[in-house]
Order: sequence, then C-alpha cells, then structure tokens
Amino acid sequence: MAASQIHLVRHGEVHNPSHVLYGRIPGFGLSERGRSMAKAAADELAQYERPVSRVIASPLQRTQESAAPIASAFDMPIENDARLIEPSNYFEGMRMSSALRNPRNWYAVRNPRKPSWGEPFADIAARMREAIAEAWETTESGDVVLVSHQLPIWMAHSSILGIPLHHDPRKRRCSLSSITTIEYTGKRFAEIGYSEPALLLTAGAVDVGAV
Repeated sequence: MAASQIHLVRHGEVHNPSHVLYGRIPGFGLSERGRSMAKAAADELAQYERPVSRVIASPLQRTQESAAPIASAFDMPIENDARLIEPSNYFEGMRMSSALRNPRNWYAVRNPRKPSWGEPFADIAARMREAIAEAWETTESGDVVLVSHQLPIWMAHSSILGIPLHHDPRKRRCSLSSITTIEYTGKRFAEIGYSEPALLLTAGAVDVGAV
C-alpha cells in the first residue's frame, strides 16, 4: 500500500513590509491576509472529502504557519522535511529592485539557467522528487499534504512534466496558498490538478519574497 495523492501547497502571504527577498531568513511569518489564505487552502482540501493521512512542511516559519490550519482540519501533527525548504539565494535580505541596479551584484546573475544566484534548479528538483517519492512510499493509505515554497513546487511541477527547469520566475504558475496535486500512475508521478483557493485574497497581496 502507498499514498493515494500528494498535494503540494504553497504558503500564504508573508508579513514583509520592507519588500525584501526573505529566502531562508528566520522571522518571516504570515501576515493576517496570509493566515486567511492558509485557512482557504485548508478548507479546500477538506472539501475534497479525501482522507489525508499526513501533513509535512518545510521547517521555515511561513510554511509551518501555513500547515497549521491543514493539520488542524485533519486532526494530525505537522511533520518536518528539510527537503521542502526554500532554496538558498545570494540576494537574501535585499530588495531586488535596487540590488539588480548595483554592478557589484551583476556577477550573481551571470547564468540564469543554473541559476548562478543560488541552489541549482536540478538540485531543487531532485530533493523535491525525493521528498515526494518518500512521502508516497512511506504512507500506507490516504493523501499526503506537503507545504512548501514557490520555486520548489515549480521545480517539482517542471520535473514531473518533463519541461525545462530554467524559466522566467515571473511566469511561474504557483500563487500564494495554491494547491498542486500529483498522483502515481503506476509508472511515474503525474500532475492531475491545480487550484487557487485564495485567489480572491491575492488582490493587493505582497509576493516579492519568492526566490
């Protein structure tokens, strides 16, 4: 026996008044709007009326707080998996709008296909695929919810679909508190759904912290 479906949930809006790229910097929790977004994701998962056996999250504060209403909805603890964490990034703590105007930072963007500013896309995809496969294999039945970040979820999506990992970050389809659902077909994992339960809350939301 193994898990039925894996739901990749992105965290909600982060309290980030300085509009910096927060990456792995501690202390960046959800805003009030972000908490509402996380609740919307939990409500949607509950509306699927599917048995959820495990909730696993990245160790960062924003993902732990986003996992909390899901864990509460299904009455279970939050497990941690460091493979779901946000990638490291040269620009952590900076405002990208000003950092990219500084010639001293241009070396960091010399190779956007790798990328040169942080953890390689291939490494992110590999650790996400490992986390997904292990969650599927070690869960006897029911669904598993993995709460992660935009780029790791997008790397999992791209890897599963077999599309290039390098991309324009502005074109990622992975909004705040979105749910990407995958399933094992018997030969491979396949993406079977994507939803944005917090869509009505995204107007005016700050989303500049994604790597």
